[in-house]
Amino acid sequence: MDKLVPTLVVAAVLVVALLLIVWGWRRRVRRDRPAGGGYAARTDARGEAPAQPIATAESFYVATTKGGEHLERLALPGLSFRGKATVSVAADGVTIAVTGEQPVYIPVSAISGLGAATTAIDRVVEKDGLLRLSWTTSGGAAADSFFRVVDPADRAPIVGAVESILPAGSQAGTSTESEV
Repeated sequence: MDKLVPTLVVAAVLVVALLLIVWGWRRRVRRDRPAGGGYAARTDARGEAPAQPIATAESFYVATTKGGEHLERLALPGLSFRGKATVSVAADGVTIAVTGEQPVYIPVSAISGLGAATTAIDRVVEKDGLLRLSWTTSGGAAADSFFRVVDPADRAPIVGAVESILPAGSQAGTSTESEV
């Protein structure tokens, strides 16, 4: 009996903490809903299959943040949670497919730059260990998506492929304040 009251207090605190976490995440999702997310699945003008990938790499998707604000996560559909991912670059854009989520397609016209980064949200790696893809969501919000290419040999082909499709005047290979 003497352990019942402390057990109930701890259980109540844990339930309240869990409810606050769920409430906070739902609030963030509602806040970020106007930002949109990725774009409609890519097809060519005749509605046929998309262009073949120029480069593909297995990656660890870290986060998508507000453009230039590497500590402010965006809860976008398909990019809300960190996880293993496949990043594919084709002539018409980039696709990020996080395991267990719907793939997110970003057309060339929405990509504004590619650079190296060291930190994103709570992930800190060696200097320039992350790739930062800067883009504009379907809702018009500036976003930065961070990922770490698993096999270092796959990093250069991904960087080269993205740089080859970037619109004129885009920033390639630059770093942001996400460096430590």
